[in-house]
Order: sequence, then C-alpha cells, then structure tokens
Amino acid sequence: MTYVVTDNCIRCKYTDCVEVCPVDCFYEGENMLVIHPDECIDCGVCVPECPAEAIFADTDTVPDLAGWLVLNAEHSAIWPNIVTAKPPPDDAAEWDGVANKFADHFSSNPG
Repeated sequence: MTYVVTDNCIRCKYTDCVEVCPVDCFYEGENMLVIHPDECIDCGVCVPECPAEAIFADTDTVPDLAGWLVLNAEHSAIWPNIVTAKPPPDDAAEWDGVANKFADHFSSNPG
C-alpha cells in the first residue's frame, strides 16, 4: 500500500503534509505535490495534515485512483523533493474543493 496525492491538491498545494512525513517522500511541482510510491512507508500521518483532503491510500475507493497513482509515480521521478512546508499559493482557498481541476485545467500538465 502507498498513499496518493489526488485532484484537490492542484492549485491548493498546501505543504503541511511534508512536515510530518518521516521518509520525505513528497515531491513538488508548480501546482501540486505528489508522493513517490516506492518511498512511502504507508504510515498515513500525512492524511490528516492535508487541509484539502487530497491524500488517499491506494486501497481507498476514489475515482481514477489508479491514474493518480501513475501520475504520482511519474512526476515524483522528475520533480524536486520537498521536506519543508511553504506558504500555500495566495489563491489556494479559492481552489480548494473545485471539481475537475485536473480535467478542466491541467489535463496535459498538472505540475
């Protein structure tokens, strides 16, 4: 099992989760974070820390979770590692909870 960052992280990009991760498995793109599935130790401490509720276990029933797992794996291989929290984007609260962010805004590049 691993944890997966999903759609609601896009444009919210809260980084509270990186502060609690014991193995530093988060990677940062311009618009979202991802989790490296081979580095994640399945502890789940990041889940309650995410204000956008964008992190799920790969066993959860979430639409297109398999696609998000692939996206997390692919992007964690090329994006830089992040281990320290940063302020969220100024408009993060406006984007939190917006539906279909990936399909509507970032279908070619979520980062």
